[in-house]
Amino acid sequence: MSPRTQTSFLRPLAVIAILILGAYWAGARWGTRQPINVEAIPNPVDSAAVKNVSFAERDAALSGDEALNVRIYRQSSSAVANILTKATEYDFWMDPVPVEGAGSGFVIDAKGYILTNFHVVQGAQTIEVVLGDQSRHSAKFIGADQRNDVALVKIEPGKKPLAVLPLGDSAALQVGQKVLAIGNPFGFQSTLTTGVVSALGRTVQTGQNTLIDEAIQTDAAINRGNSGGPLINTHGEVIGINSAIYTPTGTTAGIGFAIPINTAKRIAHDLITDGRVHQAFIGVETIPINESFAEALGLPAQEGLLVQTTTRGGPAAQAGIKGGDRVGQAGMRRFYIGGDVITAIDGQKVSGQLDINLVLNRKRPGDTVNVSLFRGGKKMDVPVKLGERPGND
Repeated sequence: MSPRTQTSFLRPLAVIAILILGAYWAGARWGTRQPINVEAIPNPVDSAAVKNVSFAERDAALSGDEALNVRIYRQSSSAVANILTKATEYDFWMDPVPVEGAGSGFVIDAKGYILTNFHVVQGAQTIEVVLGDQSRHSAKFIGADQRNDVALVKIEPGKKPLAVLPLGDSAALQVGQKVLAIGNPFGFQSTLTTGVVSALGRTVQTGQNTLIDEAIQTDAAINRGNSGGPLINTHGEVIGINSAIYTPTGTTAGIGFAIPINTAKRIAHDLITDGRVHQAFIGVETIPINESFAEALGLPAQEGLLVQTTTRGGPAAQAGIKGGDRVGQAGMRRFYIGGDVITAIDGQKVSGQLDINLVLNRKRPGDTVNVSLFRGGKKMDVPVKLGERPGND
């Protein structure tokens, strides 16, 4: 078939196809069209009318748990602070690089004192606080307990009264209690999340020598920016400071940790009344030992701490605890040998500096602890009256 014959043969088919499609389209668009039920479409929301609905009317429609969440948030969020910091760091070429940070905190009294984490304000050159009502205030760093990661800052509220969060009793908590967290995750101010107390009494190491003692574990969502914010019970009382999360991804995995408010209350009291935190101090420098290390040095214990030095005039030195008197070396590592080997303090085994910090964290200057140790091959118990850690302000 020639191209011309092929074209003339296809043309009538194309016309027929167009007529069929047109008839189908007309029937679909007009012949089978269903009428719209206008009454089934809801009227647009009258936003002006919604604004006139009272809180009481809105609350009446809430479930019991929803009403509780709303009430706690309504009475607490205005006292939760967004803490913004600025600092200067230096790059490889020692050029200054401005660094900004953000975290959370909460007002604890009408004078403007605000509790937060130390790591939120650490190294900050300027601190600005934005409260729940969006008022902005310059803040002054008052002091911190670095070991417990708690810091206190202060704003000047002026004549305007501040909303204040009441502080509860973290010792009265039970696993399963409902808790609410308010903070500023990723900069989203005044965000509420809820959960329960998942566990109590954890010891969480947050740094080489820092820890959360008696940590409150919760599944309330905590993310970057929540640090320093309050963990609140159903009475509206702060029972913890949200501080750390366990996460394989950098975001919440349902395991968060809060510093007990009883710890923070003690720290805040010291800072407000005395301008410094009163921390117990024993005055020893040690290195951990293990089985192979003990065998190589012929030590009488296979686990514990080998005393390197004692602080001159410090509690351990005054109690007669002895440091090393000669130098040993293992590879590139140099250390003192011949000193006492501490195995326990007040009956609690110690195998690292964190263990000592944990014991001291539960003591106050002036308390006496019983130090179990070996001197040569002789085991003895030495009472040590604790002093005050120097330079902790």
